[in-house]
Amino acid sequence: MSGDLGFTCSHCGDRHAKPPMGYSTMAPDVWDPRFETDPDSTLSSDQCVIKSSHFFIRGLIEIPVIGSEDVFSWGVWVSVSKDNFAQALEVWNTEGREAEKPYFGWLSTELALYSESTTNLKTNAHTRPVGRRPFIELEPTDHPLAIEQRKGITPDRVREIATAVLHPA
Repeated sequence: MSGDLGFTCSHCGDRHAKPPMGYSTMAPDVWDPRFETDPDSTLSSDQCVIKSSHFFIRGLIEIPVIGSEDVFSWGVWVSVSKDNFAQALEVWNTEGREAEKPYFGWLSTELALYSESTTNLKTNAHTRPVGRRPFIELEPTDHPLAIEQRKGITPDRVREIATAVLHPA
């Protein structure tokens, strides 16, 4: 396989360089900008609390790209229990935190490129070394995103995703 992932966009006809190998959302789907003034709500680049009762961490769903060493990733938010959130915060900057057991959670990011909703898919958030976002493992179901995570995606699928993200309908 050629190392060139550049492509001519089916939407605009332009030649695009190698497509991005990941996309992220800035907040869980349930976040509302009005929460910014709520003293019981907070949003950072890695954690979110809504009204002191809903807790989220940001992580990566990683998908191997078939025939290459590349990995495509979706930066997503996962809701976790209050106790798991507190534990994640306690070890957030601690060397060796990757020894933590995974935190069960619910995917709280809707990825519109999938025909079936991605919201509320069951996940396990695996803590990684300090400075790296958690790895989000999807429950091995027949959901298209879960299948992609298990089996990988082709370079053509990476280009298809790039076209859809670069040129939303």
